[in-house]
Amino acid sequence: MRLWVCIALLSTVLCASADRPAIVRAGQFVRDAARGSWDMYRAYRDMREANYKGADKYFHARGNYDAARRGPGGAWAARVISDARETWQGRVSGRGAEDTRLDQEANAWGRNGGDPNRYRPKGLPRKY
Repeated sequence: MRLWVCIALLSTVLCASADRPAIVRAGQFVRDAARGSWDMYRAYRDMREANYKGADKYFHARGNYDAARRGPGGAWAARVISDARETWQGRVSGRGAEDTRLDQEANAWGRNGGDPNRYRPKGLPRKY
């Protein structure tokens, strides 16, 4: 009986130590997702503060770009948040399919590492 208890404990320890890198990667993914969510929020906050006509695509691209640079977790968070926002806007706010399509284009551009300044309107303060 003691032999089986020792084998079971040894197996548990070996399995736990073998899975440690996976646990570390999962923790890093979650951390990146949380920080990516913060990047998306910061871009949204800046967009609201700037209140600059025609700048929404720039802030969409910037938020996605910043979040995706965090790693796979950040890119995942950016995609989930962007898709949820565009689904809500397309169905509830009535902004239209064309605006949603252009927003999603800016989201994907930023998430794929494209320079957000492509969408930066002239006259937007340098603060942003």
